[in-house]
Amino acid sequence: MTSHLTSPADSTPTAPTAPVVVALQRELGATEVLTGDRISPKYLKDWSDERGGTPLALVRPRNTQQVAQVLRICHAHGQAVTPQGGLTGLAGGAVPSQGSVVLSLERMSGITAIDTGSATMTVLAGTPLQVIQEAAQQAGFIYALDLGARGSCQIGGNLSTNAGGNRVIRYGMARELVLGLEVVLADGTVLSMLNQMVKNNAGPDLKHLFIGSEGTLGVITQAVLRLHPGVSGANTALVALTDFDAVVQFLRHAQQSLSGQVSAFEVMWPDFYRAAIAVPGTRAPLPAHHPVYVLLDMQGATPETEAARFQAMLEEAMAQGWVVDAAIAQSHAETQDFWALRDSVSEMLQVNAPTINFDLSVPISRIGNCVEQLMAVMTARFAHLKVVFFGHVGDGNIHAVVGPIPQDGVTEHQVEEAFYAIIRDFSGSVSAEHGIGLHKKQWLGHSRSPAEMALMKVLKNAMDPSNILNPGKIL
Repeated sequence: MTSHLTSPADSTPTAPTAPVVVALQRELGATEVLTGDRISPKYLKDWSDERGGTPLALVRPRNTQQVAQVLRICHAHGQAVTPQGGLTGLAGGAVPSQGSVVLSLERMSGITAIDTGSATMTVLAGTPLQVIQEAAQQAGFIYALDLGARGSCQIGGNLSTNAGGNRVIRYGMARELVLGLEVVLADGTVLSMLNQMVKNNAGPDLKHLFIGSEGTLGVITQAVLRLHPGVSGANTALVALTDFDAVVQFLRHAQQSLSGQVSAFEVMWPDFYRAAIAVPGTRAPLPAHHPVYVLLDMQGATPETEAARFQAMLEEAMAQGWVVDAAIAQSHAETQDFWALRDSVSEMLQVNAPTINFDLSVPISRIGNCVEQLMAVMTARFAHLKVVFFGHVGDGNIHAVVGPIPQDGVTEHQVEEAFYAIIRDFSGSVSAEHGIGLHKKQWLGHSRSPAEMALMKVLKNAMDPSNILNPGKIL
């Protein structure tokens, strides 16, 4: 009798394909559902240091119908899904949970319509923020949401985290800059809420369930965005002040004198300013010995004609003793130089890596005292670590960068515990604009009451009873 010899390759059993993957491939096509080594490492992490699990598959739908098909199939199989946008988040909200299907919206990019009469723009969720800004500008408007990741972040992610950024003081958070949404629920149901009206009180405004919920209640697929009148430039100044009380007085003075046109009001404590001017390519418009600095601008259609009013506002602030030194940008290039100081935080993160990046908020009048306490705890307990403080402040937002952090598994938790305890005492928020994700969920109770968190769980259980949408995030 002859024997049949098999090669090692023939004798190695092939792992069976998961039924949910088979169903997705059948519905979308085998080439549209990637598994194993075909999933690029870029889908495994966002800009935070959070590390998720290994995904079962990656799908990149091209339209709302395909998103609905994916969620319907995953819902039927009890399969976890991780929605992803531009992966620029700092809280781990988009890192995949172990064995989840990653649902990337990157192929759903494009502007559906611009209605100049209604001052609205309808866009797909995967559209980069910068593309939206440029399209608005070409149409004679601005889309006021702006943040450093504008070239990479996607509008769906901006809305799902209720992003803030540089212009909140004048235009509000992302929540104020959207009129309507299209959302796909966990079971594949499509909610078409593409409202284009500022006033619409026909029952509760359901879009707010999804803005800031980080993809745990539904997947945003389209949005109707609110546009504002275009601007052609800005009057910009960097000023030095006596203390934080002067900062608050100066803020109110600037807003009143400029009729609410202050578009940015960025505060830098001396530690940040000194670090910023040390970054190659930046310059120091003011000496580095002042107690606190503010970068402010007033955007407008005719900045040249508004320059006199802007300068008069600064002169009055100096006469009052709040401002002790000031530099006014005389050109667009100088404006960019001033903003390069504020934006140098990216270089600081690299130099001091690994870092803890705090995104905090407290009532504006209490920010000075809060930062003093945060500085004191750093001096008393963590003097070996560097820390810089800065923030939007005009909207109550403080940022702090602490590092380099020892990789001992202890120091990071100790620093966070100390900082968030102070924020709790000031009735502040552990997350001003970056969301909760994985990184901050253990601290959520510092800013939300047990009753609030219980209601969040009720909403989650009602809208996603199988807990397939971004499981493990926020709660």
